[in-house]
Amino acid sequence: MSSNSSSTDYIIISKHENCEVRQQLANKQNGLFSNAAFKTGDLIVAFEPSKIVDEPNYLTVQIGEHQHIHLLPEYLQFVNNSCEPNVLFNTTTMQLECVSDIAIGDELRFFYPATEWRIAQEFSCQCGSTNCIGLIRGAADTPIAILNQYKITDFIKFMLAQQKHF
Repeated sequence: MSSNSSSTDYIIISKHENCEVRQQLANKQNGLFSNAAFKTGDLIVAFEPSKIVDEPNYLTVQIGEHQHIHLLPEYLQFVNNSCEPNVLFNTTTMQLECVSDIAIGDELRFFYPATEWRIAQEFSCQCGSTNCIGLIRGAADTPIAILNQYKITDFIKFMLAQQKHF
């Protein structure tokens, strides 16, 4: 299993078509793990808003300047941040898209600044990647040289163009 966890250090919270929510026993953190293999470009699952709010919070994905959605299916809220993401919430197609190959058992992870212009609260990344950027902030506060290393949403591209970064 390539998810840095073994079958003995988590419990399964819920099972879904292509994934399952697991909780790490040591820190009680939930994550979404793949039950199927995916190749770059594969579409994993469609999503839609269960609610649209004006301000971001730790459960939302940004779709517009003052539009942040709570996700349906709800289990997608357990996709955590990583500086080596394997998925992107494509807010144009409303699909969770595979951006690097995923094996069965891998945790599904996305890069927050790829979808968020500003986040509710910056945080120290704990992804463990050798390329970890450390402090996670929205795209507005992330250096363009870093953002250029990632696939980002059309909304973030639009906002960057408005800032004349491209």
